[in-house]
Amino acid sequence: MAVAENWKEKSSELDYRHQAFINNDYVDAASGATFDCVSPVDGQVLTQVASCDAEDIDRAVRAARAAFESGAWADLAVAKRKRVLLKFADLISDHADELALLETLDMGKPISSSRGGDIPGVAGSVRWFAEAIDKIYDEIGPSDGKGLGLITREPLGVVGAVVPWNFPLLMAAWKFAPALAAGNSIIIKPAEQSPLTALRVAELAAEAGLPAGVFNVVPGFGETAGQALGRHMDVNALAFTGSTEVGKLFLKYSGESNMKMVSLECGGKSPNIIMEDTEDLDVAAREAAMGIFYNSGQVCVAASRLLVHENIRESFLEKVAEFGATMEPGDPLDNATQQGSMVDENQMNRVLQYIDKGKSEGAKLAMGGSQVRQNSGGYYIEPTIFDQVSNDMTIAQEEIFGPVLSTITFKDPEEALKIANDTIYGLRANVWTSNVNTAHKMAKALKAGTVNINTTDGGDITMPFGGFKQSGFGRDNSLHAIDKYCQLKSTYIRIT
Repeated sequence: MAVAENWKEKSSELDYRHQAFINNDYVDAASGATFDCVSPVDGQVLTQVASCDAEDIDRAVRAARAAFESGAWADLAVAKRKRVLLKFADLISDHADELALLETLDMGKPISSSRGGDIPGVAGSVRWFAEAIDKIYDEIGPSDGKGLGLITREPLGVVGAVVPWNFPLLMAAWKFAPALAAGNSIIIKPAEQSPLTALRVAELAAEAGLPAGVFNVVPGFGETAGQALGRHMDVNALAFTGSTEVGKLFLKYSGESNMKMVSLECGGKSPNIIMEDTEDLDVAAREAAMGIFYNSGQVCVAASRLLVHENIRESFLEKVAEFGATMEPGDPLDNATQQGSMVDENQMNRVLQYIDKGKSEGAKLAMGGSQVRQNSGGYYIEPTIFDQVSNDMTIAQEEIFGPVLSTITFKDPEEALKIANDTIYGLRANVWTSNVNTAHKMAKALKAGTVNINTTDGGDITMPFGGFKQSGFGRDNSLHAIDKYCQLKSTYIRIT
């Protein structure tokens, strides 16, 4: 408890950045409007944040365009651009405690996750792409011998990034790090539920030496600021992480405006397939619990559908429940807490409605299912497990984005594959087996952008991340992420 009190003491010292950051300056929304930034930890208002709209987006786009056309960043030698980004990464690391505390207070995730995972991941993303930019070469095309074909990469120009509330700064970094490395100017529209870390890190970007107009953050609501960014005629690309429903809107906005490039990382309903020959069921059960209850289930790749071979279902589900019971929600400012709060009251109520839907459709509530910690003033739901779920139930088909696990049994690998692929989503899938042939066959047949074998949390920044089907398209992480922030130019020189 002493540790929790220490974080609480630090929280009293925070200075919340609450204005938009445009052209290296904090500014109020043009309308003067603000909205309450409420902490889901205890339901208290942290600050009032600028509620930006189309006028503010236009102001940010003009600043970003001017910076890009000036060449102050886009034409900077890659060695110098690299040094600035490395300094930016160092500043993020230097302010890790502050940023982690902002993230926890703003979004409700455990401080151990913010400080131990998210913020180091942000610094790591910036550092990785900084190190990558002087190792990417242009190409010479094979010609007929009468000329020279040059293939060069050029930055797109102005990139908009609309990012979610579940990993507020990390998902932003997955966009802005490669976009900046490629030489673009960027405008971030953070989720209205969690804008504080993006607003603070913008100041660090300026301190690192990013020229005015290159890094902008415009808070506001999706239907105002987000839509304005998606429809703007002078934005060259829009990168989005969030729901499939909203992702489709950005495709519409692109078509109705300037046909800007759009990349989408949308919803998921990831299957976690436990074969009968799984070698270590204790490990598999622990990861099954972490795969759905981590971050209160507010994870796009959450292993929300547990597919278990019928011969081991009962014993395996008992193990999952045992691990799940150790992840009861607690004070997010306590280092021992493994599960924090839902992001806000609306999301909590949405998840509770799904739990009621599961019960009404005939699924068996095997564990949890209720709101807890009501006296805290925050928004907490206990780990919840449904058994006897069929894949056509609502809780098995729709993305709940909460700590709710649906358990489905299967008889053989063919049935497991059929169930796993029977979804509109295709972001991630997990398979547990000790048979290498089964692993390869399942990995090839699963319709998902990432397939994990014997883990629910595989891969790192070197691996591309994105989805199939209505989970979207385009890839974050790896060198492939830089591709979506560049355009290719072919230059042919005739030799005489």
